[in-house]
This record gives sequence, structure tokens and C-alpha cells, in this order.
Amino acid sequence: MKLHPMDFKTLTPEIFQVFGTQNALLTAGDRNGCNTMTIGWCQLGRLWSIPVCTVYVRPERYTYQFMESHDYFTVSVMPLSHKQTTMQVCGTQSGRDIDKVKECGLTLRYGAGDAPFFDEAEWVLVCRKLYAQDLDESCVLQGESILRHYGAKGGWHRVYTGEVVEAYTK
Repeated sequence: MKLHPMDFKTLTPEIFQVFGTQNALLTAGDRNGCNTMTIGWCQLGRLWSIPVCTVYVRPERYTYQFMESHDYFTVSVMPLSHKQTTMQVCGTQSGRDIDKVKECGLTLRYGAGDAPFFDEAEWVLVCRKLYAQDLDESCVLQGESILRHYGAKGGWHRVYTGEVVEAYTK
């Protein structure tokens, strides 16, 4: 076991650096089945006086059905050495077509709510869903930089905010 539990209140990840260079894997499901996908968008902070993590998933993604059907999700920040392998496969291949965990040689572990995550990660957040809402084009105030992410690229993301209930680090 490479990862060990930690007090998430003391976790201070360099979120802007991580999501600008390393990215992470968003995973949902349980011991009976899961899917993971590369994410480049994430927010960490406090909402309603609760430590939270917010992620975004398009309805077309296979992970979406796992996010909808399970109460927990995880964010696994992988080492930079995984960028050309794990992150590439999980960002370009669909779990409908391949077993990404097997393909990438990842080691599954489980946190609260049987939420799956990866032992190879540098750090992991286990989150219990609190809120979900679809992004709405009519609410975009500064369109040019935002709207380029939609259209031919797919539908509007669903926003999931989860309470951080566990954290793991090396």
C-alpha cells in the first residue's frame, strides 16, 4: 500500500499547478464496476462551511452514468510520469470499449462508500455527492473563452459538488 489516510483538513495541494500540468482521474462506481476519466477541471474549497471538491462531466461520457448512479466519487492526482500513458488512455478511450484500469495497469483501492481510487496516485480525495446541476449556456456572462468548449466538442457539463470525506497521500 503506497497511499495512506491523512487528515484532509491539512491537505494543501497546488491545485492550479496540478490541473495545469498533471491533471487527475475522476472515478465513480463501486466494487461491482467503475469507470474513470481524465479531468482537467476541478475546484477545491469550502461551500456551506464544508470542505468540497467540484468536478464536471458531460452527459455523453461513460463516467456520467456512474456519477449519476453512485453517491461517491474520487479524484486521484497521478504522478507526472503517467501523463503520456494513463492520462492519455483515460482521456481518449471510452470505458464502454476497454477496461481502462486493466489497460493502464492501475491498482484499485476503495474508500468511503466503496468509492474506487488508485494506489499509484500522489494524492486522492474521496467525496460524497452533495449537489448536481447542469451548466446553462444562458448563464454564461463572458462567452468567447467559455463557449469554445462546447458545440462540436459535446454537451454542457453537469457540475457535481461533493463533500471531501477522506483523503490519501503518499
